[in-house]
Amino acid sequence: MTGEGHDHLAEAKAALSRSELLLSLAEDLSGTTSLVDIRRRVHRLMGSDLEPVYVGLVLAEDGRLRRIIDDEIPPTVETSARQYDVDPRGPTSEAFRRERMVELTDPAALHDGYGDAALAAFTELGLKSAVCVPLPGVTGPVGVLVLGWDRPHPLDAEERAVLLAVAGHTARAVERAHVLHQRVTVAHQLQRAMLTDLPPVCGLEIAALYRPAMTADLVGGDWYDAYFLRLPGGETGGETGGETGGEAGQALAVTVGDITGHDMQAATLMGQVRSMLRQAGVDHPGQGPATSVTALERACRLVLPQATGSLVHAHLVPRPGGWELTWTNAGHPPPILVHPDGTAEELAVHDLMFFPTLDPHETYGPRTESTRLLPPGTLLVMFTDGLIETPGVDLDAATARLLAALPGRAGRALPGLLEELADEMAGEGGNVDDIVVLAVRVPAG
Repeated sequence: MTGEGHDHLAEAKAALSRSELLLSLAEDLSGTTSLVDIRRRVHRLMGSDLEPVYVGLVLAEDGRLRRIIDDEIPPTVETSARQYDVDPRGPTSEAFRRERMVELTDPAALHDGYGDAALAAFTELGLKSAVCVPLPGVTGPVGVLVLGWDRPHPLDAEERAVLLAVAGHTARAVERAHVLHQRVTVAHQLQRAMLTDLPPVCGLEIAALYRPAMTADLVGGDWYDAYFLRLPGGETGGETGGETGGEAGQALAVTVGDITGHDMQAATLMGQVRSMLRQAGVDHPGQGPATSVTALERACRLVLPQATGSLVHAHLVPRPGGWELTWTNAGHPPPILVHPDGTAEELAVHDLMFFPTLDPHETYGPRTESTRLLPPGTLLVMFTDGLIETPGVDLDAATARLLAALPGRAGRALPGLLEELADEMAGEGGNVDDIVVLAVRVPAG
């Protein structure tokens, strides 16, 4: 084969390789959900073709430019200057403002064109040449993709065309990530808005924690609730009747639940179920928590059959010698009692999960209730499965960790106790699911 033939064959192979690169990039970026992930995937795929030693992602945010930091890369000028103004003296700023590719062929040209600060950043990153490519969004540029080399790397026409195509795919991935983040943020705001403030309760300490999952694309149907219900026949609740923070003759109802799913629908269903359970308690004054849950299921069977999940619903009534706890468990992780002597106990009795399309009366009989007297110094902890479920960790082992972690903290102020508990159970990787914890303590003495 002649030299000219070899050249044509090499060009054809290069063209095929870059077509495959762009196809792989489009497919790979379609599954990204975070900005850091976008940066990493572009770097990995570009490394096999243009072989840059550095790939940076700079995005527009509130009239400024923000570098997307990858914690796997050692700290550099990126970390110390994460945000900066759209300065006409900066190469990324120029690429963004003018919506055109800016090539940096050598340090001297960089200094002459953009000054000492740009050269210092270039040097710190160990670069000899670089290119800044604007990311074209629907309504204008969304940022800049930066590729750098530790050697001179002049671009040819084909490489410029490839970079423009890469920038287009990257921009679309960035816009998808922004939309997803906005949706999850709205869902979390909705979820927080529905988790109302806890009522003050004379004779009890009460606190709750809601912590969304560290995974940005998850939002769940976890909830807690606490409110007052009327006792039967004007009952005052014993020696401390009428001092529960509400009117005389009231019980404190507490709930922790989890609607199945990790999306906006789960959060929306949670709000409806939570309100319907409150209504069920109001409509059945003087009845126990199992009656309320049964009434909730009956109503959901007609108007909200898709709402499935688990919950623990309990009533607390002041009695001589402490507070009487009556609860029913619909397939939920068992609450934990920490007794005054420091021992921890799971309240393990439970019934079928909350599943409106099944009638538990036909298969398992009516929902059951259990009762305990909580003397002064007792701590009750109710939680959703996000507190104990960690990938690769046995559920029994995680529950044992929780049982071991609680007694040493049982005397702590409740808000700090819940934060410490969530931190310890989640570990360094953070919680992969939403966490809700509700704690009630009968003060000692």
